[in-house]
Amino acid sequence: MNYQPFWFDNAIKEEDADRFPPQLPENHHTDICIIGGGFTGLWTAIQIKQQQPQKKVTIIEQGLCGQGASGRNGGAMLTWSTKLPSLIKLVGLENALFLVQQSEQTVHDIKRFTLTYSIDCDCRIDGCFYTASNTSQIGRLSNALDYLDKFKVNSWHSCDTQQLQQTGSKQNLTAHFSAHGGSVQPAKLVRGLKRVAQQLGVTIIEQCEYMQHFGDQQITVHTNQGNLLSNTVIFAVNAWLPSLHKVFSRSVVLVSSDMVITKPIPEVLEQLNLNHGSAIIDSRLFVNYYRTTSDGRLMLGKGGNFFSYCNKVHPKFDLPSSYHDILKSSLNYFFERHHLPIERTWTGASDRSVSGFPFFGQLNNQKNVFYAGGYSGNGIVQSYLGAKILCAMVLNNDPKWQNCGLVNQSLNQFPIEPIRTAGAYLVRNAIRRKEAAEDSNAAVRSIDNFLAKLSGNAAKVDS
Repeated sequence: MNYQPFWFDNAIKEEDADRFPPQLPENHHTDICIIGGGFTGLWTAIQIKQQQPQKKVTIIEQGLCGQGASGRNGGAMLTWSTKLPSLIKLVGLENALFLVQQSEQTVHDIKRFTLTYSIDCDCRIDGCFYTASNTSQIGRLSNALDYLDKFKVNSWHSCDTQQLQQTGSKQNLTAHFSAHGGSVQPAKLVRGLKRVAQQLGVTIIEQCEYMQHFGDQQITVHTNQGNLLSNTVIFAVNAWLPSLHKVFSRSVVLVSSDMVITKPIPEVLEQLNLNHGSAIIDSRLFVNYYRTTSDGRLMLGKGGNFFSYCNKVHPKFDLPSSYHDILKSSLNYFFERHHLPIERTWTGASDRSVSGFPFFGQLNNQKNVFYAGGYSGNGIVQSYLGAKILCAMVLNNDPKWQNCGLVNQSLNQFPIEPIRTAGAYLVRNAIRRKEAAEDSNAAVRSIDNFLAKLSGNAAKVDS
């Protein structure tokens, strides 16, 4: 891949690149083969080795660790707290409260991990703001907050005028803040996890593409570098899951999240009160999210743009964003008159499930083949939790995670093609018209309101 997203390019340039990366050894046998070297695969390998160091764990990655979704997302560390009502419907009250509290704890666990293993990834636990960037968004967090209050797990508070200024934009009319959040340079975190996994004894083979697997008790995994034998296989490939296994062809929809990052502008960020690492997200369906970096850059992203027909990992995901004008418009909306100098744009595939939550299970009910998918745009914190689930399933040693409600779900399905993609664009365009009207304080057409409701659980806030 010639074009690199900013995060990965930035991370790989700081490494002493291995000119002769390890190749798959002949007759390689492992206890556990993990397919995918992103957050989920690496966290799972690390947690398995921490619990059972004697296990032989091998990761195969078709590119370099971090070149996929893990190394190109916005780097915002978000929890499940704003999705408590829909999480209760999906997994029940006890599991929902457990998962919300664990997601909040994980933010701090990741920070501790980076300090323990000296991973320099700009991990700043400076909290998270959810804002209302137009009058129609005011109060959209109320439903989730009511649930959090009801069950005494509310970490959010309403911002006063002074704290609201820390969101950096006068377009943010109100905001709520939680200390459980922050930001990270995601590609540097992935590359750091790779180093830690190797230190723990995990074998990692990059540029090793999975082709197929067969067998029962002992599984043969066929790759472009040859075969390996494994007792257990885990698929941690996210956006590539529907392409590898047709059973998931309607379980997710691949949609782009597009990002832009500025050149270093520390003086401007100081003026804007953005001299911190908080994640800032507004409350529309296709959220605007932004955060800063320690070297004085501003990154802004926006989801819900390009939908991939038949859930193929389209080449468009590996190019500069084709929604440059939309990204620039969002920058101008929040930071009018600042004329922010753009360094680069990029895009990535988000595997959105019908529920808006990830799912885990055993592939085709095979007892030693596992999968994870459907992170739905929330991957940094949730992949750490996903690793706990996969680790518990593989080692069969933690019922709380094995029975958390996200395992072996009966997955709801999106419509068949071409209805799925045509419908997605129909709804997307209606949401764009609706939100443009709301930004202008204009009336929203009834048909656009109706179509926007068909987006289901796409929002990051249960309104």
